[in-house]
Amino acid sequence: MEAALKETKAKTSELSGADLLLKALEKENVEVIFGYPGGAVLPIYDKLYDSKILHVLPRHEQGGIHAAEGYARISGKPGVVIATSGPGATNIITGLADAMMDSLPLVVFTGQVATGVIGTDAFQEADILGITTPITKYNYQIRDTKDIPRVIKEAFYIATSGRPGPVVIDFPKDLAAAVSEEPAEQDIFLPGYQPTTEPNFLQVRKLAEAVSRAKRPVILAGAGVLHAKASTLLKEYAEQQKLHIVHTLLGLGGFPAGHELFLGMAGMHGCYAANMALHQCDLLINIGARFDDRLTGNLKHFAPNATVAHIDIDPAEIGKNVPTHIPVVGDAGEALRQLIRQVGNPPEQDEWKETITSWKRDYPYHYENTDLLKPQKVMELLFEKTAGEAIVVTDVGQHQMWAAQYYQFKTADRWVTSGGLGTMGFGLPASIGAQFADPSACVVAVLGDGGFQMSTQELAVIAEYQLPIKIAIFNNKALGMVRQWQEIFYDARYSHSKNPVQPSFVKLADAYGIKGYEIHTEAEAHAILNEVLNDNEPVLLDFRVDGEENVYPMIATGKGIHEMVGVKK
Repeated sequence: MEAALKETKAKTSELSGADLLLKALEKENVEVIFGYPGGAVLPIYDKLYDSKILHVLPRHEQGGIHAAEGYARISGKPGVVIATSGPGATNIITGLADAMMDSLPLVVFTGQVATGVIGTDAFQEADILGITTPITKYNYQIRDTKDIPRVIKEAFYIATSGRPGPVVIDFPKDLAAAVSEEPAEQDIFLPGYQPTTEPNFLQVRKLAEAVSRAKRPVILAGAGVLHAKASTLLKEYAEQQKLHIVHTLLGLGGFPAGHELFLGMAGMHGCYAANMALHQCDLLINIGARFDDRLTGNLKHFAPNATVAHIDIDPAEIGKNVPTHIPVVGDAGEALRQLIRQVGNPPEQDEWKETITSWKRDYPYHYENTDLLKPQKVMELLFEKTAGEAIVVTDVGQHQMWAAQYYQFKTADRWVTSGGLGTMGFGLPASIGAQFADPSACVVAVLGDGGFQMSTQELAVIAEYQLPIKIAIFNNKALGMVRQWQEIFYDARYSHSKNPVQPSFVKLADAYGIKGYEIHTEAEAHAILNEVLNDNEPVLLDFRVDGEENVYPMIATGKGIHEMVGVKK
């Protein structure tokens, strides 16, 4: 009898690799998994059948990982993805590269063939470790079931600490099914990974002294402010020192757009005041931005007379593109706290303030009203009708730039877009993840007709969960940004950029049981937006916008940030 009881206890303490995985995910408080089943992950899916964690089935693995990105961006928690081996794993590569470029925390599980046939070109085998090494923060392959809890714990820590990013865990099928005793819980011990969060006091002091001496200072605020949850601190510091704020594309929302110190977005399609402030400043304080080429333009002309200070949690970014005089390695929030404590005299900058005021007044964004429906007007209406409080998720292209220009973000974590990689097809699935992250929010998916057609299958997820996403398609029957470049730089030789044949998006929405409207005029836009924005159900809005409209201002390749075209006084 006693022996039988001991045998029963021993059996109950044994768990499969899939059991260990799900237990580890529960310990990490995972709420939702975006995953697609297949042969190599069937042991995991068998255990998911009884799991309390919500599993969302995208209609394509790439849609699943983009949804996880949207979830991570709004929730601040890691997005979790499962894909099977081979094509399932390779279908998420674009999302991994996108998340790596934009510093989004993901933990991605890829199925793998059984350990005994790894390296034999087995059915649906792919070297996912080799493929993903350059586009992940770290990757693992499970080789022993006892390592599963430790590896998952480490993966979540790596994904979310320091500069966030994606982590891949490759999971052989036989180890997911193998049974073993549950290993004892281990503390995280990663001596080779020690991100610096607390900035050096003396470097922060140097920056504070530089601010007090500056005549034309400006802050460039990037997504690092948002990742650090430091928007309130940024506002406090800017107001304390009376410093004007310029945003990167991904940094939008980190400072309230209506504030008197806000200049706008800088870069290739940034506003005149923001770009000229970067060009003419004598002190440039970069907080959590990468100095990428779309922001800087020709580096020879970028902030040529400025002392450059750069606050970033990733030391690899400091000095990578722009020579840095005052490097500050650390968390943006911690650096701002130190700067606020090291109270210096606000710089005397009356002349600078007058110059900036004149730029803002004389060179705003502009467009010409005609009888055609203007995309800029649609964005203004979306801002007005949502009171600036919606979560705006975009695809990539002209509509993305119009959203960045004309939607005035009041608060943080209301902006989701693909920045560094510029991934078409991102917007619709990312809006799904954003809605799961904040179910009570009004989520507006701003898409082009080209990008929408890359991920239309994800309408099925929106219909399945009745997610109240408002899908706003800026339909110009073209790959708009490509068409714009061809018009300006290639003598209007529109090589394969116009889309004369497309489905009826309204009928497509109806096929999924989603209401749809085709909108041709400003009056129709007013009326329909008033009708649908407060509905707690999904809707598709096909805005037939002016197909020849271009995004301005614009900085051509090779030009400096001050050499904008399309600027009007």
